[in-house]
Amino acid sequence: MRFCWTTLQVRNLDASVHFYQDIVGLPVQRRFLSRPGVEICFLGDGETQVELIHDAGKSGCVMGNGISLGFEAGTLEAKMAFIKQHGLIVESGPFWPNEHVGFFYVLDPDGVRVQFVENR
Repeated sequence: MRFCWTTLQVRNLDASVHFYQDIVGLPVQRRFLSRPGVEICFLGDGETQVELIHDAGKSGCVMGNGISLGFEAGTLEAKMAFIKQHGLIVESGPFWPNEHVGFFYVLDPDGVRVQFVENR
């Protein structure tokens, strides 16, 4: 069995696509209207993708506590500078639990914690 994607219900599809494409660095694979009022976008360049769904009939989304999405970022210093250049705030970190891995978090447009990781 292989993991295919993570689905996020989003309030504003354009804002979320911008975040995951331009900030995280995931390319758009496909974007389509699944039925009137419901638009879907898949992003990612590997086997596992992020699926964003905007349903105009829903007033908002409910995200669970403790959920985060992790992405390898190269160096944390460079990614943190990039994040700040784009007007985003580092939600927490950076953390270095050992000399081999470091990470920090930002929030996506819907409040999902996105973790950027440096592996040494």
